[in-house]
Order: sequence, then structure tokens, then C-alpha cells
Amino acid sequence: MDLNYTADELAFRDEVRGWLQANIPPELREKVLNYEELSKEDLVRWHKILAKKGWLAPTWPVEWGGTDWSPVQRYIFEEEYAYAGAPPIAPFGPTMCASVLLKFGTEAQKKRFLPRIYHCDDFWCQGYSEPGSGSDLASLKCRADRRGDHYVVNGQKIWTTLGHYGDWIFCLVRTDSTVAKKQEGISFLLIDMKTPGITVRPLILLDEGHEVNEVFFDDVKVPLENLVFEENKGWTVAKYLLGHERLNTGRIGASKREMIKLKDMAARTIKNGRPLLEDPRFRDKVSRVEVELMALEITNLKFVDEMRRTGQIGADVSMLKIKGTEIQQAITELLMQVAGPMAQSFKPVDYDGFDAFMGSIAARYFNFRKTSIYAGSNEIQRGIIAKMSLGL
Repeated sequence: MDLNYTADELAFRDEVRGWLQANIPPELREKVLNYEELSKEDLVRWHKILAKKGWLAPTWPVEWGGTDWSPVQRYIFEEEYAYAGAPPIAPFGPTMCASVLLKFGTEAQKKRFLPRIYHCDDFWCQGYSEPGSGSDLASLKCRADRRGDHYVVNGQKIWTTLGHYGDWIFCLVRTDSTVAKKQEGISFLLIDMKTPGITVRPLILLDEGHEVNEVFFDDVKVPLENLVFEENKGWTVAKYLLGHERLNTGRIGASKREMIKLKDMAARTIKNGRPLLEDPRFRDKVSRVEVELMALEITNLKFVDEMRRTGQIGADVSMLKIKGTEIQQAITELLMQVAGPMAQSFKPVDYDGFDAFMGSIAARYFNFRKTSIYAGSNEIQRGIIAKMSLGL
């Protein structure tokens, strides 16, 4: 096992680092670092900058705009990207829908959708979860009945991230309710959000943010040509999509950035006459999380090396998601301790000239409670490891 970067990989890291520093709009970086909400215009603006550079979709085939980077280069890029405080690229189009189209889509679907996804001419969202169908996704009830040259969709989706920004949504729908196995009878549809019969209703979270939504479908007509893969075989597509992104779920670059901020703020916060970072109990908590983050980074590099040597990784890569999200949550908890009463406000509050807005920390803390649940809850991930890697 080789955990060291080659000279070429180090040169690539420097190139990525330099370009990000020079090209991230300062006002967007400030929003990211201060935990402020990014508008649709902010997200689209940065998406188009990255697309113009040619770095928007590293995993895509070159003929569709991919970079032909190695797995190690992709890992380096994503870690440098997060560490630099770059705005996120909403994954629903470039990462999720595109990966499905590249694997299962027809040539007509690829030509129609992929260029528009790449240039963010269409903003995508995901229609998976329903009331009562979250981790048990196969129990979904949103129906699509075939009528001539189209489907008629009725039902509801919930927790639809950025659904209020969406131009299109990809959905899992039930097209056959008579099958014995609930994983069967599900299809994967692409739906134009401007179609009559679609209603988006906001869900305002505890942090007062509008990030997720309910989406209702009332007799929504969807052309048959928007079916991806085969009717009633959508679970095959869903499994592929859910397993598509595992290598960078630890978000190590972002956690390293937040760890630096945590230590800086703790060093400048005076409690009981001395900096909080000098308090033995608090310093012990910080050190424990920092050691876990270092161990996670080494583990991630192990998987990167495995991918470099064999081109594939095992189910135990799910440990990155488990530990990565636990570390992310631990850092937000420590930031709350540093902020103290100043964390209570969800609105930005300047605090003794700190670079960060202390008042946004509570919002981030509450928002990050979800990280151990989305993309497959940590309990589900442990089950995957137990079954696929340990044979339990």
C-alpha cells in the first residue's frame, strides 16, 4: 500500500489549489465560510465558472465533458475543493442524474440532457423519499400509470433538497403494485417541474432555512420517452445511483477547514480568564476529534490506493461515510461550545472581529444533524459492512 502522492500528483494538487484560490468569487467563498445560504443564482454562477474551466464533471467520459483524471486526481480535486471553501455543486444533475443517464440512458436521452446538465441550463433535484418511505425506499407509493404515450403520476415526495430551485426532477415511482417483491414494479422517470399538476411546498427547518420541500404530483403527464432503463426495473437504477458515490463521502477537506476555524476561534475566546483552547478538558475534546480526522484521512488514502491499483473498492468503504459524518457533527458541537450564548441567533452576528459569524453556528449545528441520515443512514451503512464485508 502506497499512501504517498507521486510528483505528478503533487503538481496536480498545486495546480488545483492555485486555480481555486484565483477563481472562487470572494463573496461566494465568504458565504460558504460564514455558513450563509447560497441562492440559486450563486450556485448556477459557480457551476458555470467550473464548467468553463472543464472541471465540472471529472467522472464523466471525455466525450461528454469529463476530465480523464485518475481516481487519485479526482480525490485530490475534491479535497482541495472542499478545503478552499468553494461553493458546492448541487449533485443531483452532474453527479446523480448524469451517472444514471451515462449508464442506462438512450443516446437520445444523453444528447438531450447531458449538455444542459453540464452547463446548468437545467437545475435538477431528486424525488426519492416519501412520507413513510425513507431508508425503506422500496416501500414508496407515488404512482405512475401508463396511458398511451405518457404516464400519469400521482403522489408525494418529501425532503426534496433544493426542489424550489428545480427545473427537472428525477423520480422513483411505482408502475406495478401487483408484484410480490416491493423492489420490483418501480420505475425511474425524468419529470419537467413546469408540468401542470406539480406543487412545491417549502419545509422550513429548525435553522429557519428553506432547503427542503414537499412535492405533490396531481395527474402529472410524463412522456414515455422520459423513462430511464426499463419499466419496472427502476430499482436496478436506484441501487446503481445509491452506490455511485462513496469514496469522498468523508468530506475530509471540509472538516480540516472547519477544524482550523474551531482551533482559531477557541484560541481567541476567553473563558475564566484564559483562552478556551488552553482548557485541558476542551483541548482534549478537540484533540480526540483531530486524531480521528487524521485516521479517517489515512483510511481514505488506503481506499484511494486500492482504487488506483484495482479500479474498484469494497463495501467497507461505507466506513468513510459513517466516521466522516460523525466527525462533522462533533466539530459543530465543539463550535457551539466556543460560541456559547452567541450561537443562539440564527442570523449573522459579528463577535469580537472574528472572521466567522458566531450567530450562524447554531444553524449549522442543527443542519448537520442530518448528515448521519442522508445518503443511506449510518445504521444502514453499518449493515452493509456487516453483510458484504464481514458476512454477518
